[in-house]
Amino acid sequence: MIVIVQGRVIFSYDVTHTSKVASVRKSMLGMLYGKYTFDNTIDLDKTVKQLGLDDKGPFIPMEEKATLVQLLASRSGIYLPARERPETLSPWDQGRYMPPRGSAYPGSQFVCNNWDFDAAGTAFENLPHKDIYEALQTDLAVPTGMQDYDIAKQKKIPSPDSVHPEYAMYLSTRDMAQLGLLMPDFGVWNGKIVVPSDWVRYITTLITSFADEYPAALRNAGDPARWGYGLLWWVWDAPMFPGNTYIGPLQGAYSAMGSGGQYITVLPAKDMVVVHQVDIDKDPHAFVSPSSYMAMLSMLANANCDTHCQ
Repeated sequence: MIVIVQGRVIFSYDVTHTSKVASVRKSMLGMLYGKYTFDNTIDLDKTVKQLGLDDKGPFIPMEEKATLVQLLASRSGIYLPARERPETLSPWDQGRYMPPRGSAYPGSQFVCNNWDFDAAGTAFENLPHKDIYEALQTDLAVPTGMQDYDIAKQKKIPSPDSVHPEYAMYLSTRDMAQLGLLMPDFGVWNGKIVVPSDWVRYITTLITSFADEYPAALRNAGDPARWGYGLLWWVWDAPMFPGNTYIGPLQGAYSAMGSGGQYITVLPAKDMVVVHQVDIDKDPHAFVSPSSYMAMLSMLANANCDTHCQ
């Protein structure tokens, strides 16, 4: 774990070890998309059909209309891979809760579906014709001075049900923190634009509210977390109070999140970046629950030093 406030490290523990970051990879891909979207190499309005993203089975007519930006928002309406008997699957298999194909028009419904994210990875590589891991090195790791990034450790994980592999990423906590620090500075590092500033704003703007997420487990009303979704980043969903009547520490927050306890969380109201990582390579069952992480995050966000703080 590492905690950075106003650009200074105030806490760190075991930050050099590299391990799989699970779904944090999606937010990293979101950052990579910015450069190529702004130089018009990538057109977010192209459809999955135009992009040649057909899977092992063809798209149905409705699915063909889904656009690349809808993949990034997890609102494509493409519910693959289809499962014949979802009730027989494990509780953690996405196929257990996936809606039927053709049940929602593209853009109309958020469903947390890895097919969208993996297909977005394939689209990225096909458009600038650049490997994701090479782009991560040249576009983010080198400009920000990431110390532990090793392209040789990165590997894609094939899917038996899809032509689109999982673009797994293996990073250290301090390298995740470098990328976290890039976001509240709107993509600028040492005076150089690494990610276009308007792109940072765009991907961290709420698109799907907490109440509209699917499956329902993502919107547990009894949980203190209120994370909606932007483009490949989770975005804090809370009402904005008029003026400066009240600004909570999580107002404007956004986060990259991965199963097991992988997080890069930015709290602009506190000028704070919090990174938390669990080694799921060493122990696939290692787990820090979202509620436990939120408890830690809340304690950090509400910890204030007095006037003598240096």
